Amino acid sequence: MERILVVDDDPQIREVIRTHIEQSGMHALEAESGRQAIEQLESEQVDIIILDLMMDDRDGFEVLRYLHTRRLDIMTIVVSARRQEQDKITTLGLGADDYMTKPFSPMELMARIQAVLRRRYPKSSHSSLVLRLSPMILDIDNYTLLIYNEKISLTMIECGLMQLFMQNPDRVMTKIEIYQQVWQHERYDDNNLSVYISRLRKQLEQAQSSWEIQTVRGVGYRLTGAGI
Repeated sequence: MERILVVDDDPQIREVIRTHIEQSGMHALEAESGRQAIEQLESEQVDIIILDLMMDDRDGFEVLRYLHTRRLDIMTIVVSARRQEQDKITTLGLGADDYMTKPFSPMELMARIQAVLRRRYPKSSHSSLVLRLSPMILDIDNYTLLIYNEKISLTMIECGLMQLFMQNPDRVMTKIEIYQQVWQHERYDDNNLSVYISRLRKQLEQAQSSWEIQTVRGVGYRLTGAGI
């Protein structure tokens, strides 16, 4: 049974999320602050964290830093009232797997939890655990991208995006198509997608990759370069 830690200083929000988690056959743990969350993480086995950012006693960013520095392999979905793009970029940089803004639909949150679990525990094995598109090598299981001699650690969403692009080089992928295949649910968030694309672009540029993610105005994105 999957164990999900709900971290939010609002007891009503924790109750709503906990109820939906338990109705879905999973086990819910609760913490009202970042400090309590870290204490539970030191003693409990957790598969997913649903994490608020704005809390008094150690905020959500501190929890993400704790996970990052301890290299804990726990999936994290941030649910926050903070809508600034920089907040999303910061949380993704600290390893968050998804980001939702408040107010939110509990049913959509459950869909995202199920999507994260499907990505983490696929029912069928990958036809290939490693994708190669010279000079890039994507290790799907370990969420890493090797470009020349530089190894880049990816979040689960970033890895899913790179897998989709590398399997479809120079093909224009619509935004809705990308969102449905990578996030694996129907509700489309243009801002969320653009933040992930921006992060991947910077990572490719810093590694001096011959590939780039190009915007196709009004349609979507495509991975192009390397002589194409």
